[in-house]
Amino acid sequence: MTKTARILLADDHEIVRRGLRNLIEDHPEWSVCCEAADGHEAVAEAMRAKPDVVVMDIAMPRMNGLEAARRIVEKFPRTEVLILTMHESKQLVQDVLKSGARGYILKSDAGKDLVAGIEALLEHKPFFSQKVSEVILDGFLKGKGGAAEQDELTPREREIVQLLAEGKSNKETAAVLDISVKTVEVHRANLMRKMGFNSLSDLVRYALREKMIEP
Repeated sequence: MTKTARILLADDHEIVRRGLRNLIEDHPEWSVCCEAADGHEAVAEAMRAKPDVVVMDIAMPRMNGLEAARRIVEKFPRTEVLILTMHESKQLVQDVLKSGARGYILKSDAGKDLVAGIEALLEHKPFFSQKVSEVILDGFLKGKGGAAEQDELTPREREIVQLLAEGKSNKETAAVLDISVKTVEVHRANLMRKMGFNSLSDLVRYALREKMIEP
């Protein structure tokens, strides 16, 4: 008897999740085992359900898809993560690959690529939309494929940047991350200095550019 593949959907738009569920459940051997509306929920549901594949957006509230992917892959190396997003910048492609996700599909290509992407990941093979493959190849040919930024943020710093950019106070950020307000203040001061931010506006612009939050 064929084992049913278990798939977790993570996107903060319910209508997107519904459309993805319809595409996936057209396959009798696949099942959507759970859904999540933000990165924290995605990690929690992955811990609980241990899905075979996670299909996840990047720009989600509270914790973005890249940080969620890092945590899921670190905890469950056999769980494959497929990033589904509207964006295809070279830096974002690098960040996706560094997160441990091995699939990257543009939302505009989901209708024709999602099934093939899930099939590939279920066999533990990478899958990228054609446009994303072109970005990866272009970066490789120019010798910039895996270069890490000098001022790369730690996972905790990225969480704090996202929450502050979403408008949360130090106290609210501490509550979400279950750490002290003092710890948030220290991280905030360190990352402002590290990234050369002079104001919260600089931090918000960075979060927008890195697709941690949506305009």
